[in-house]
Amino acid sequence: MTLPIALAAALLAPILALDPPPQEQRPSSSSGSSYGGPGGPPGAEGMTPEEVAANESRHLKNIRQVTYGFAKAGEGYFSPDGNTIIFQAAAYPEPSTLQPPPPDWDGYQIYSVALTPGATPKLVSTGKGKCTCAYFHPNDQSILFASSHLDPALADGSAEGEREAAPAYSRSERYAWDFDPHMEIFRADPDGSNLVRLTDAPGYDAEGSYSPDGSQIVFTSFRDGDADIYVMDADGSNVRQITNAPGYDGGPFFSPCGKYLIYRSDRQENDLLQLFINTVDGQNERQLTDNEHVNWGPYFHPDGRFIAYSTSKHGHFNYEIYLMDLETGEEQRITFAPGFDGLPVFSPDGSKLMWTSKGRTSDNTSQLFIADFVLDSDAEQ
Repeated sequence: MTLPIALAAALLAPILALDPPPQEQRPSSSSGSSYGGPGGPPGAEGMTPEEVAANESRHLKNIRQVTYGFAKAGEGYFSPDGNTIIFQAAAYPEPSTLQPPPPDWDGYQIYSVALTPGATPKLVSTGKGKCTCAYFHPNDQSILFASSHLDPALADGSAEGEREAAPAYSRSERYAWDFDPHMEIFRADPDGSNLVRLTDAPGYDAEGSYSPDGSQIVFTSFRDGDADIYVMDADGSNVRQITNAPGYDGGPFFSPCGKYLIYRSDRQENDLLQLFINTVDGQNERQLTDNEHVNWGPYFHPDGRFIAYSTSKHGHFNYEIYLMDLETGEEQRITFAPGFDGLPVFSPDGSKLMWTSKGRTSDNTSQLFIADFVLDSDAEQ
């Protein structure tokens, strides 16, 4: 799975899963429309708000912001019934005088909340260390997420900045996600209780998600010294390696039928990401994108034929979401607003799309958005 621009999951699944959601710091404009033009943000394409809305309305209806009040929030996933979401977010520190917040106050923690107006998000991780890539079990009785709360440095009071630098995916200083070697995968009850550690290997273990039947977990691990895709049974046993290519392979998800895996990789260029699909045994890998862009955060539509993903093809200040037909390779652009739009996920019935957006918020923070989703836009014309 979970973004300053982070991939991991997201890089941001990090990459932050991936990624915690990647976010780029976009310069504020002193003049001109926020939708482009002479005073618009870099990467914007000069469209008016009306043009953006018209383009997005082909696939997205009733766009609305989901999370408010967080310093940043993103990489959200639906519960099996579609009525609750789980996501990563950083809460603002309590106001104080003459006392700065701790250096890692903006590290992601995991929250869940019902999709009900006014519902209060509940912290379901420990509140310590950093977290990413949460996911619901298909039976709705447990959750999965990665956390570094067992990092010994947290116990002895070491500051985040005093620790040895971890390996990282990096496009630039503002576009990075570190692979914390103390990140491990945990299972818990939906309220965060009964926490159980599932991985215990050297290096980063994160970006996990369940198979459709809940019997397996696919995840990213550095246990062999390189970031590869692994699958294990839901209790953490029977770990087997799926990819073995140099470079980062991450952000994996099962297909709705449970026979395929989809993920991202920088094996061709150290600062680029391409999308791949493979069978669960790792024997039939096929590359889906091959370009000069960062393509990441792929997620299956429930019909198994389409995926949504985000790409930098419109610039690193203007990530946009695309829909790809896996049978024909045809692609359609979904989002058109300036700024970051990424980490798209579908509701279990495919009727909604949820994603992380920064350019849409009035306070320039990354937050979750949801829209009613139209797959066959031509049928709507």
